[in-house]
Amino acid sequence: MSTIDNKLKLSKKIEITGKIICKTGLHIGGSGTSMNIGGIDKCVIRNPLNNQPYIPGSSLKGKMRALFQVATGSIKKLDKPMGGEVYHVATDDGPDADLFGSAAGDSNQKPSRLIVRDCYLVNAEELLKHTEIPYTEGKTEVVIDRITSAASPRQIERVPAGAVFGLNIILNIWEQDNNEDKLIHTLFKSLELLKDDYLGGNGSRGYGQIAIEISKMVEKDCHEYYGYDKAEPKDISKQYAKIIEKLIQ
Repeated sequence: MSTIDNKLKLSKKIEITGKIICKTGLHIGGSGTSMNIGGIDKCVIRNPLNNQPYIPGSSLKGKMRALFQVATGSIKKLDKPMGGEVYHVATDDGPDADLFGSAAGDSNQKPSRLIVRDCYLVNAEELLKHTEIPYTEGKTEVVIDRITSAASPRQIERVPAGAVFGLNIILNIWEQDNNEDKLIHTLFKSLELLKDDYLGGNGSRGYGQIAIEISKMVEKDCHEYYGYDKAEPKDISKQYAKIIEKLIQ
């Protein structure tokens, strides 16, 4: 049955706030490159208004989903018609589709329940005091030709260890849902997997190790948006204290 036939109706929103702390240098690439001799070869993505690096919500959400798919076996190996192998992600009926959504076609289409905001620097002034490049560092790496032993140095821009970004995630709950706890546990499992993996590029070379701290979880009923109820959003942090504490261990 399609999502149109289901007539989904929003019940409430759960907002999760916290911070992402860089434990090692972080590189999420931007489009800008330096043409100066000895300059940065690979730049990080920056906010054009204040020149500060940030973590795009798409990068964060995409890595969370990919790690959850691997953990739940949603990635299948298929045989190519002409031989060889190819890997296919079963997003239409995989356990990730309930939370992250699926655009597999009209019959299996599911809306994403998750909104992941861009993450902006919290301690920008502190970073500015300790970095030569505004807010970032340049890390020199050397590529060695295995045949000639020739060295090719390059500089990669990174957000340094100690940088802190604000985290804001919204989880939509529909009136038809009977799996709210499962959705929340899926979300936190993907965050826990991310904490033990890496964010951004070059993770196998030590980049992108992060810590995640959740400061608050609140829920807001849909009817509060229409002025029928002036009640404050309900704090549900204690209800999920165990999985929040597990995330920061």
